[in-house]
Amino acid sequence: MSRTFDLIIRGGTVVTPGGSIHADIGVVDGRIAAIGGLAQAGAAATVDAAGLHVLPGVIDTQVHFREPGLEHKEDLSTGTAAAAMGGVTAIFEMPNTKPSTTTAAELTDKLERARDRAWTDHAFFLGAAADNIAHLAEWERIPGCAGIKVFMGSSTGSLLVEDDATLARVLDQGTRRVAVHCEDEERLAQRKHLAEEAGHPRAHHIWRDAETALKATQRLIRLAEAAGRRVHVLHVTTAEEMAFLADHKDLATVETTPQHLTLAAPECYEQLGTFAQMNPPIRESRHRDALWAAIADGTVDVLGSDHAPHTVEEKGQPYPKSPSGMTGVQTLVPLMLDHVHAGRLSLERFVDLTSAGAARIYGIAGKGRIALGYDADFTLVDLKARHTITNRWIVSRCGWTPFDGRKVTGWPLATIVRGHIVMRDGELVGDPAGRPVRFHEAYPGRHP
Repeated sequence: MSRTFDLIIRGGTVVTPGGSIHADIGVVDGRIAAIGGLAQAGAAATVDAAGLHVLPGVIDTQVHFREPGLEHKEDLSTGTAAAAMGGVTAIFEMPNTKPSTTTAAELTDKLERARDRAWTDHAFFLGAAADNIAHLAEWERIPGCAGIKVFMGSSTGSLLVEDDATLARVLDQGTRRVAVHCEDEERLAQRKHLAEEAGHPRAHHIWRDAETALKATQRLIRLAEAAGRRVHVLHVTTAEEMAFLADHKDLATVETTPQHLTLAAPECYEQLGTFAQMNPPIRESRHRDALWAAIADGTVDVLGSDHAPHTVEEKGQPYPKSPSGMTGVQTLVPLMLDHVHAGRLSLERFVDLTSAGAARIYGIAGKGRIALGYDADFTLVDLKARHTITNRWIVSRCGWTPFDGRKVTGWPLATIVRGHIVMRDGELVGDPAGRPVRFHEAYPGRHP
């Protein structure tokens, strides 16, 4: 008797840990139940993947969805809708909301807000602050908590851990991975006059220069070594940091972003103005080249979009009063597939950077690969499809992208979250089905 599934994805090229194979995938109860030839099997729903590549669901481990308190920019519904439209199946959301996510109650509130509204699976970071350090080890274990986030340099919001003594106390609490924004606050304050005097975003990467990032990253690693704590360095932007971090892979995992791999100063600031303004900044092409080299040699572990929307009106304020941040969750997949098309990385490396890498770093349970028993999360892509990214396509509430008008080859055609088709052929499907991401109980956040 032929087997019956809830969903069958038929005829695609499936990217598995062992390589790409032509196969069908059968799903039961939200998990992968069969991989192979399922021509004789029936299903309640089917997806024809002929000519498409079936990738493990893309996980974006750095987004800012602005809820609560800043919903005029974005909220959990619009942000996860943008993620689903871009082929992303799970997101990790940052704590610099209003109020900041620094208590168990505020973390739980976000999880409740996401219930029946999030189109993707989700987890939320707990922000470290001077007044909550004693609770971090307890609160980081709340189901749905992605880990601890530290801002060493001021960015959007009020969270800041700028001195070594406080950061050392943070690193001494708990075992989960600590994700860190590395910019040296003292140097930022000393150099801010450069931005104010210039009055143009072309000064952004001069004010927040490479030394500002490197100094903070070196401080972090020194303190992490003393504490025996593994850390994750977010949105690394400089050649010097990549060279330094390559010698500290026992303690540090490394993220970079599609924006920093794609744009370069000073051209981006002349073309886009404040819409190219983010922290850490877009830098000169020598740094971009170093990021690509770090992807090639394995120093980079994961890609995150650092999706950080602001309204067009807010971005229109005179620099440096204009806020830093740009959209990215919806463009991560098409931008990086275009880089795959251009030969800058293989499809297998793309998969490692957007699914398996996230699972390794954060101890995600049941995600990150196409294998029996894993969550049925899939990003279906057409590697040959040619499209133009436009502001009209962006479903984020702010409605813009710095890549408006950019032509790309490679496009997400379907997003499937635990067997639920949430995006197909450029349209959201059904109702929001996102749930909290699960994590392994025994997570190795401490260095042996």
